[in-house]
Amino acid sequence: MAQASASIDSLGGLLESLVRKFHDEGESLYLVGGPVRDAFLGRLGNDLDFTTSARPDVVYRILEEWGETVWDMGIEFGTVSTVKAGQQIEITTFRADLYDGVTRNPEVTFGDTLVGDLVRRDFACNAIAVEFLLIDDQLSTTLHDPVNGLKDLFNGVLDTPQSPEVSFRDDPLRMLRAARFVSQLGFSVAPRVRQAMTDMAGEIQRITVERIQAELDKLMLGDAPWDGIDLLVETGIADYVLPEVSALRMTEDEHMQHKDVYRHSLTVLKQAVEKEDEGPDLVLRWAALLHDIGKPDTRAKKESGGVSFHHHEVVGAKLARKRLRALKYPKSTTQDIGQLVYLHMRFHGFGEGQWTDSAVRRYVNDAGELLPKLHKLVRADSTTRNPKKAARLQRTYDHLEDRIAEIAEKEDLASVRPDLDGNEIMQILDLKPGPDVGRAWGFMKELRLERGPLERDEAIAELRAWWESENRHE
Repeated sequence: MAQASASIDSLGGLLESLVRKFHDEGESLYLVGGPVRDAFLGRLGNDLDFTTSARPDVVYRILEEWGETVWDMGIEFGTVSTVKAGQQIEITTFRADLYDGVTRNPEVTFGDTLVGDLVRRDFACNAIAVEFLLIDDQLSTTLHDPVNGLKDLFNGVLDTPQSPEVSFRDDPLRMLRAARFVSQLGFSVAPRVRQAMTDMAGEIQRITVERIQAELDKLMLGDAPWDGIDLLVETGIADYVLPEVSALRMTEDEHMQHKDVYRHSLTVLKQAVEKEDEGPDLVLRWAALLHDIGKPDTRAKKESGGVSFHHHEVVGAKLARKRLRALKYPKSTTQDIGQLVYLHMRFHGFGEGQWTDSAVRRYVNDAGELLPKLHKLVRADSTTRNPKKAARLQRTYDHLEDRIAEIAEKEDLASVRPDLDGNEIMQILDLKPGPDVGRAWGFMKELRLERGPLERDEAIAELRAWWESENRHE
């Protein structure tokens, strides 16, 4: 409590002049929602959300005088924003919206009371407000907690101010927000919230793909994304937004024994997060979660017993790209995640000490700029409980990284290109631009990967010999 008060009191110098302007207009001003919650959790950021009795035109007029820059893109919903001394400030008029139960877009209705505004919010821990007042010309604060959000906050529980069925029917996106807060805050959901999410999972289909993607990203970038994903899977919401992850919970039988691929994937995600060294890595995290989604479609019983998943990385890469496109992820993000899924098994095709120079070049070339992420993904993919096996896998990968460094000292592995470029190929073979040049360039690229850098005379001789062979076959 003291830490929260100190965090909020520290805003006094910035906000006193703003509070005075609202006071002079006869209007109230409250810090509300996430900033209040985060202040109590000791993580107050630079985005401050307020609610007020003032109507939007009054808010706009005040902020135009007080703020550095004003945005009114959300004014039809009662929201006006500004920036002041590095703080992003958003002020919204009390709301008392009505929902049609079909979309998540409410009929915007401005309210007259703080309580009416708070009870319509997603979770009780986000329905706490701090009122800024001028008493005897001194700035003061008062806490308002009409739905016992502080109790939930201190217990680390997500519960809704009103019944969860009503809350989720009004806005099904709140179910995804529950999973996001589980990931970000380490909270659990109240039993009645979990039950409502399970019963109403299909309602998530009312939400646009863009909104779903935004919430999934926030979930994946949280401190414990595996817990947020697990909540979505256990409640059935993932069946609609990430069905390939739900499908990892393959039914086991006595004839096709294999490790729990779903739990394995969550563990890989957790271990990948532990290997991050420059903050949350969205591409790595998605690749870790999705790396085995090709297994359900490739599972086959082996004659010797057990089960195999041949080429699951190829199938998985296709499924990952398809799902990410459906979620409207940027093309580059989709390609990078798909490529990591595709490459994650390449390492296991070689034993310790069996990496030829050619194999190393191809590994680095195929990974390209994704190589550091691939290193982390492959290492995270070791979830064996056998300490000797785990040590052997890590030692083998250490050896591969040593081989990469060893060859990189001799040649530029970061940008492996043919020893002859397209212009040189056309000149040597007397060709005009066209498919033949591309084929010749491809041959030289393969030669470069296989044998490393060649002297120019040797490269030219190899090119001419290949060209002669190609024409002789024709």
